[in-house]
Amino acid sequence: MACPSSTRPTKVQELFVYEFNERDRGSPAFLKLSQKSVNSLGDLVPFSNKLYSGDLQKRLGITAGMCILIENKPEKKGDRYEATYSFYFGDYGHISVQGPYLTYEDTCLAVTGGSGIFEGVYGQVKLHQIVFPFKLFYTFYLKGIEDLPQELLGKPVEPNPAVEPSPAAKACEPQATVTNFTN
Repeated sequence: MACPSSTRPTKVQELFVYEFNERDRGSPAFLKLSQKSVNSLGDLVPFSNKLYSGDLQKRLGITAGMCILIENKPEKKGDRYEATYSFYFGDYGHISVQGPYLTYEDTCLAVTGGSGIFEGVYGQVKLHQIVFPFKLFYTFYLKGIEDLPQELLGKPVEPNPAVEPSPAAKACEPQATVTNFTN
């Protein structure tokens, strides 16, 4: 007797998202738990930043999560964190991720699940640091879900230090947001 095959979609779908720290959310908060003068194991960094579509035309929602400092890397002028956070996309739901966050180079994190249209999602996401800690670009490689809505897709703007969301998306004008975006 053969094992039944899964009907779960295995097609990889790419989703491009920008994260901006616009310095208006009190994020990030640095909680130094060690008594050392340099960043040290166990220091915590809760954060929440704004999310925009890869083409920078839509406000999608926010990120919300926690980074735990694992190691200060003076030779790289940065830190290694373990991160656990979510990307909120209004009525579409959210995607949760976990893994390394390095302040000095790109990393890949695991996509650990989601809700709404992202229920059952798995895969990975590439985190590209543009300007630490203010501008980040993510390329999701998502599996296990139905086709993404056109509103979330589109040709991404090439990441560079000068990228900014469209004025309409930044102002959260109704035509430049996803429905019930998380603010």
